Amino acid sequence: MKQIKTEIIAVGTELLLGQIANTNAQWISEQLALQGINVYYHGVVGDNLTRVKDTFALANDRSDVVIVTGGLGPTDDDLTREAFQLMSGLTMVEHPASMEKIEAVFAKQNSQMTPNNRKQARVFKDSLVFHNPVGMAPGMLVHYNDTIWIFLPGVPREMKAIMVDEVLPILRKELNLTEIIKSYVLRFIGIGESKLEHELKELMEQQQNPTIAPLAQSNGIVLRLTAKAASEDEAIVMLEETKANVLAKVHPFYVGMNDETIEQSIINNLKELKLTLASAESLTGGKFIEKIISVPGASEVCKGSIVCYDESVKRDVLGVSEEILTSYGTVSRECALEMSKNVAQKLHSSIGISFTGIAGPDAVEGKPVGTVYVSVFVQDKVHLVEKFELIGDRASIRHRAVMKGFELLFNLLKQNLFD
Repeated sequence: MKQIKTEIIAVGTELLLGQIANTNAQWISEQLALQGINVYYHGVVGDNLTRVKDTFALANDRSDVVIVTGGLGPTDDDLTREAFQLMSGLTMVEHPASMEKIEAVFAKQNSQMTPNNRKQARVFKDSLVFHNPVGMAPGMLVHYNDTIWIFLPGVPREMKAIMVDEVLPILRKELNLTEIIKSYVLRFIGIGESKLEHELKELMEQQQNPTIAPLAQSNGIVLRLTAKAASEDEAIVMLEETKANVLAKVHPFYVGMNDETIEQSIINNLKELKLTLASAESLTGGKFIEKIISVPGASEVCKGSIVCYDESVKRDVLGVSEEILTSYGTVSRECALEMSKNVAQKLHSSIGISFTGIAGPDAVEGKPVGTVYVSVFVQDKVHLVEKFELIGDRASIRHRAVMKGFELLFNLLKQNLFD
């Protein structure tokens, strides 16, 4: 069976200048991998007609499927259609349904449509046109010289909507893909990538189908389990068995599956235990509570936060005693303990969590950069503090402090110490 070679090309000078990241190619590659479609090449080309044409010509010679994102807008530097026409000689026509939609958008906005917006409705004659449910420029599929060409808008939400709704199902048909590929993403916290691999070494050495792939991410460690099967039900059975084998070895560090983040898991546990949460944040500056309240439904358990960056706010607003500030300093076990206790009491919350430390660039109170204290208070039940020595730049220390707070709170909730 012939190996299908797929290529992804992003058009846009802003990508070459580093003004925006090419996240489209990453996302498309992930989706194609789940379908068993192999991506051989990624390319980025600026808004130059000759260079785009040459890039397309190279892709046409070496790839069976080419997916192009960007360059379908109304302005003069949107050159994707023109470059492909220059290479292929295919005719372009105005697509009536797309033009009607564009006109309707401007009418709804009470705005005068400029003539260049008609360009967005131009498609190649006899192409398969993809409706854009969240934007104006349609996508399209063109067969040219035994290569399947797919053109998509560069705006990520528009591209993703068209890919999911139309492109992926059509590609499965076009490429006669019958095998189902399904993945589980298992999320872990509090265990490093090397430690996780060590614990799962035997399983990973024996893996064939499903496969087990560890991935380090900023919010913890991820394992991707991927199964190939004749049906989705068969794939799920295989994945569940592998998941059970994995968790038998590393369950204490398991957060959740697929889209369940650590903050989502904490929210769920708080709801189940009928507890509320408040934070006192010095070096993290509200980053912890921001992640918590990003979860839908967080208002049921989240009381709020006091960002107490300056010593005077710790003393005058949060109520940390002058004695502790003078005797032990703001970056201390004693200060962290009082911060967590006071924020729980002041915001009438079941649980208080506090963060204090030094993110840099300079040492504070004679303590080195990276010194961090995280404390959790639950009245009459738990009052603890952990000290961490974190490494990295200022941003990474603050982020890692937040993750240590999540880890600490997650483990306490799992132990169910609050009955």
